[in-house]
Amino acid sequence: MNNSRSKHLLNRLPTLWLAVTACSIVVFMAGCQVDVGGQTLPSPYYLQDDIQYFPSGPEFKLSKEAAALKAYKDELAKDAPCNTCN
Repeated sequence: MNNSRSKHLLNRLPTLWLAVTACSIVVFMAGCQVDVGGQTLPSPYYLQDDIQYFPSGPEFKLSKEAAALKAYKDELAKDAPCNTCN
């Protein structure tokens, strides 16, 4: 009885080997993007991917707000009565 089991297993071994090889090829060729520890790692096809270009902006991100605040303060200073002008 043990001998027939081992023959059956030996007959199925090439099929099992082929299935394992095919599955591992599919897994390695999938090219999925992976997120590991908050870091996004690229797929194997990242060299052929199109590049998105974002032009660099100003270093100070609030330049418009700072200019508006300065203009507002200058307007307030111009309209305010002068206490030391007597």
